Amino acid sequence: ASGQDMAPLKQAPETSMPEEEPMAPAGPMVKNGKIVLPGDGMDDGETLQGIFYFDFDQAIVRREGHEELNKHAKVLSSDRYLRVRLEGHADERGTREYNLALGERRANAVRAYLVAQGAARTQIEVISYGEEKPANPGHSESSWAENRRVEIVYR
Repeated sequence: ASGQDMAPLKQAPETSMPEEEPMAPAGPMVKNGKIVLPGDGMDDGETLQGIFYFDFDQAIVRREGHEELNKHAKVLSSDRYLRVRLEGHADERGTREYNLALGERRANAVRAYLVAQGAARTQIEVISYGEEKPANPGHSESSWAENRRVEIVYR
């Protein structure tokens, strides 16, 4: 065979490996029912606690809870696949029926706040435990104050 039959071998174009780009921060993650906001690389991120307290016989979201509730609303509105359960609680004073209704009113107040801040109503389930699941089993004002709450549980 003569050298004219053989076409010169074409070399594959050199492909350079792309330089590793820094990882973009992951989105919020659900961990043990809580939401963890991504960190900036210097820290592990922020875990939103998701417990909001109420005054005696009240279902009004306290102003001091607004900043954290705003963060929850932002997370929910940015990911429509996230779902939360709002668990309403009351202290032991009052009848079982009254406390179930009060826990539900409290959870509904938190839901209304989240929806007003951009979360979708369909992302939020409301349940009331009334006085059945106290955070503090004591029988004093400080114990009762811990039990008058709504907890946000991510699913």
